[in-house]
Amino acid sequence: MQPLSLNIPAIETERLILRAPGEADFEAEAEFYASDASRFVGGPKRPDETWRSLAGMIGHWVMRGYGFWGVDDKESGTYLGHVGLWNPHGWPEPEIGWALMSHATGRGYATEAARAARAHAYDVLGWPTAISLIDPDNAASQAVARRLGAAYEDRFVHPQFGTMEIWRHPAPDLRKDAV
Repeated sequence: MQPLSLNIPAIETERLILRAPGEADFEAEAEFYASDASRFVGGPKRPDETWRSLAGMIGHWVMRGYGFWGVDDKESGTYLGHVGLWNPHGWPEPEIGWALMSHATGRGYATEAARAARAHAYDVLGWPTAISLIDPDNAASQAVARRLGAAYEDRFVHPQFGTMEIWRHPAPDLRKDAV
């Protein structure tokens, strides 16, 4: 049987490479999701649950034609987390999401990668709008959303994840990073 081939575009920013997620990301993801640092993004999780989540991220590319990228530091090659476009069943709208490993926070990586993902959503996929769903207690992600020009809009209650805030990104022609 021939393996499934996906055409997941790589995106480079000043400091980062957004590339196809893969099984090589599992150990770092499992370590992150085993910790309390993952509490705002569906964790903590057991390793088997994290493996299925990673498989789901890869499968999202197959089903939707977009998804989360693995994010690497361009200089060192270090895996930093996953950032990208997400719209699974039950989501209110297409989302720009981010989850960085604990060693990668506080350096602007989430903002830089999310800005590149949003540019792909708007400029390549033609999205007219995007949201980010953020836990009401996640001040760090709220700050990222603000740096991206997003504004709090409403709340959304998901049956598994509970109450999340909807942060609306500026329309394609209103964002500061528009080409």
